[in-house]
Amino acid sequence: MDGNGRWAQKRLLPRARGHQKGVKAVRDTVRHCSENGVAMLTLFAFSSENKNRSGEEVLTLSKLFLAVLKSETSKLHKNNIKLKIIGDMSLFSKEIQVAAASAIELLQNNTGMALVIAANYGGQWDITQATKKVAQLCVEGEIDYKDISSDDISKHLSLANEPSVDLLIRTSGEIRLSNFLLWDIAYSEMYFTDVLWPDFSASELDIAVKTYNQRHRRFGTRQEKAQ
Repeated sequence: MDGNGRWAQKRLLPRARGHQKGVKAVRDTVRHCSENGVAMLTLFAFSSENKNRSGEEVLTLSKLFLAVLKSETSKLHKNNIKLKIIGDMSLFSKEIQVAAASAIELLQNNTGMALVIAANYGGQWDITQATKKVAQLCVEGEIDYKDISSDDISKHLSLANEPSVDLLIRTSGEIRLSNFLLWDIAYSEMYFTDVLWPDFSASELDIAVKTYNQRHRRFGTRQEKAQ
């Protein structure tokens, strides 16, 4: 969800206003996905590199995260949405950690769309922490290092037991992955748009999905010639 800061700068507003406007885009996207049968939506809310931004902006993002958790959880529950938060939550205050845990617990038995929030998350961090867990199993004799497979790594990732990502959308005109779900997007279709995140609407999402539906996914195999 990229472009909040640039959206604010273009309007001579503080960056915090861009982040606040971005929350509305989140709300609209979650609603549209839920109403249109999307099984899982993952939002990159706060990367592990974002903590290197100015202290003021990190504090703003943290406060906004807490405010959204408090204001949106009941709405998610009303709409039968399940919540999962991935990333190293130790960066955040105790108040945020408690609010996150409470939201997850309240929504855990819902059966509608699964909403995943990546907060203080990085794809390299994810693979590293999974590798450490596998290494510990080797030390304990549970696995022989010669038998380690991709499945052994996968089952310890943040999205273990979840389907791989079908479509990755990045806003704001940047064409890079920025350390997001590096393992899980191995064969994802990618869609890049110049639209800044606060301006990303349901109609923009529909365009991305339409583009996805026009692609032929081969997952590394060759397309068979028509007979």
